[in-house]
Amino acid sequence: MDGAELTGKKVLITGASGFTGRHAVAYFRAAGAMVTAVVRRVGVHSFGDGVAVHVCDLNDKQQVRHLIDEVKPDYALHLAGKNSVPESWSDPLLVLETNVMAVLYLLDALRSCPAARTVIVGSRLKYTPEPGRPPQPPHPYSLSKALEEMVSLSWMSLFGQQIMLAEPGNLIGAGPSTGICSLLARHVVACEQEGKTEPFRLSGRDNTRDFLDVRDAVRAYATLLVQGTSGTVYPVVSGKERSLGEIADTLLTMTEAKVPVRWDGASSGPDGAGEQEEMSLLRKLGWQPLIPFAQSLQDILSDVRTQQGRSTG
Repeated sequence: MDGAELTGKKVLITGASGFTGRHAVAYFRAAGAMVTAVVRRVGVHSFGDGVAVHVCDLNDKQQVRHLIDEVKPDYALHLAGKNSVPESWSDPLLVLETNVMAVLYLLDALRSCPAARTVIVGSRLKYTPEPGRPPQPPHPYSLSKALEEMVSLSWMSLFGQQIMLAEPGNLIGAGPSTGICSLLARHVVACEQEGKTEPFRLSGRDNTRDFLDVRDAVRAYATLLVQGTSGTVYPVVSGKERSLGEIADTLLTMTEAKVPVRWDGASSGPDGAGEQEEMSLLRKLGWQPLIPFAQSLQDILSDVRTQQGRSTG
C-alpha cells in the first residue's frame, strides 16, 4: 500500500500524544489524510500544522459520542489505553475501565458511521483462557486486553461494524517509549553526558524477543485500515527474534563512552512472536518491515541525545 488510498480521508487517532500515536499522526498527515489527533489533555505534544486536535476523555461516553458526531471519520485507529502491568495491580478497575469501556464507548459511537473502518490495537500479553480450566490471568492488564478483544469482535458481530484487531510485538523507535531499547539508550547517554557508573541491569543475555520499528507498525495499521478483513486479529511483528545481548552489543558500538551493564537472571526461550505463519496475514496484504534493526537503535540513541541536550542546555 502506497498511502494514496488515504488522501483526503478523515482519520481519527486516539492516544495521539503517546509513543506510537505521534508516529501515526505524522504518517497519516504525510499521506494526505485529514487527521484528528485525540488527546486527554492539551499541551503534551505539538503535532504541527494540518492536524485537528481534540481533547476527549474516552472514559466519558458523552464526550466520545460528541467527538464522533463532530469528526465523522472514515477510519479510526485506537491506540489509547493503559499498558502498564504494575499499574494494573495498583489500580485494576481504572485499567479495566480504560482498556475495555473506552473501546465500547468508541465502537458504539462509531455505529453512527457505518462505513467507518476501525483498527483496535491490542496486546500480545492478553490472557488466553485454557478450555476446561477456571480463568487464571497472570495480571489485570492481561485480563483487560483479553476483554478488549472479546468486546471488539462481539461488537463487529452484533452490529456489522468493520473492525480489525492488531497485536504488536515490542515496538521500538524514537520517542517517549518505556521499552528496553529506549531505557538502555538513555543509560548510554547518561554515561556519555554525566559519566554515570551505576550498571544498567538486564536479564539473561540470551533472552529473545521480537522487535519491530514503530514506523513499520504504523504502516501495518494503515494497511489494516484500508485492506484488513473485519474480525481478524493480525500479529504485527518483524518475524525475527533478537537477544538482549545483541541489543546491548549493538548499542554499545554506537558510543565511545564506557557503559556498565550487569546481567541478572537466567535466560529464557523466544517469546514466540516472530513465527512466519503469523506474519503471513499481513504479508498477504503487501506489508513487510522496511527499517533495519540497527537503524532503529541509532534513531533511538540520536533522539535521546537530542532530548537530553535540550534538557541540559
